[in-house]
Amino acid sequence: MPERLSMGGVDFSQAPFILFWELTRSCALACRHCRAEAQPRRHHEELTQEEGYRLLDQIKALGTPLLVFTGGDPMMRPDLLSLSDYATQQGLRVSLAPAATRLLTTQVLSQLKQAGLARLSISLDGPSSQVHDAFRATPGSFQRTVEALERVVDVGLSLQINTTVSRFNIAELAELEAVVTSFKPALWDFFFLVPTGRGRVDEVISPQEHEQVFLWLLELSRRAPFDIKTTAGQHYRRVVLQRQPVAVAASGPGFSSDGIGRAQGVNDGNGCCFISHIGEVYPSGFMPIAVGNVRRTPLAQIYQDSLVFRELRDSEKLKGKCGYCDYNRICGGSRARAYAITGDYLEAEPYCVYQPAQRD
Repeated sequence: MPERLSMGGVDFSQAPFILFWELTRSCALACRHCRAEAQPRRHHEELTQEEGYRLLDQIKALGTPLLVFTGGDPMMRPDLLSLSDYATQQGLRVSLAPAATRLLTTQVLSQLKQAGLARLSISLDGPSSQVHDAFRATPGSFQRTVEALERVVDVGLSLQINTTVSRFNIAELAELEAVVTSFKPALWDFFFLVPTGRGRVDEVISPQEHEQVFLWLLELSRRAPFDIKTTAGQHYRRVVLQRQPVAVAASGPGFSSDGIGRAQGVNDGNGCCFISHIGEVYPSGFMPIAVGNVRRTPLAQIYQDSLVFRELRDSEKLKGKCGYCDYNRICGGSRARAYAITGDYLEAEPYCVYQPAQRD
């Protein structure tokens, strides 16, 4: 029986550490990497406001996972403020990941802060309009993003900046650092592209480039005035552990001033769960394997009992070099990327250069 991973009293076999709810797939942007393949108009089968309240009750019953309202663009839901207010009243820590559009006004940001929003994240994928606008496939997106970031800072909301690492901007990351630093975020989150939705395999950086970026991130983490996190870059944990194992072991779980914590070992389906705009449940937003629907089955039952989730939580089932890697419990590779490339979510991380010694 594999050892259960937990953080802050959360047993990943019983409840997720982080849970994403895709409020809508509607979005005014047309980002070339979009997991959701977002559309201009809302889907007629979206969870209603009342269904949303019932879902939030189910999430609260799991404990206090970090809840992220995402999309599409969650700002396209007219009941966003009501849902956010209800969630925080239930004691949930809520983060919001909106698109940088004209909907993100100072008034709305102030209302979200008053409703108790813990953190707001905005994507910035290049240090200039030339890079960012091309990636977001929307002229003027860079300028609107900068203006949105300024408004978030002015309102006093805790800020997270997200950057998708791909062939389009890998050469621009060092230059982007200065732009990000100027906004004083709590966290800079690097998402390593998974070729799903609109994302393509030829846009993913090579295994060697992953390793180079990880080494740069480690150096950045030692000087930056903000926290560094990777998404779908689980093997960054291996890089950190190889170079500063004592510091990592001593640090343990911690929480930022906004109440947003970090956990070790979170992966697709293992401490992570995603709920779509129509109630379908997935191991993450980047692994398109629906295992149930909250309209028919309680969320806790889906998360705890689904075969897919249970296999993803069992590091002994990992195949290839991930199966015998000495870092497989703390890293485990991106299960979403393994699925996107091989069709098998238990296969080895295809973009990792590390070659572990085979076990006897």
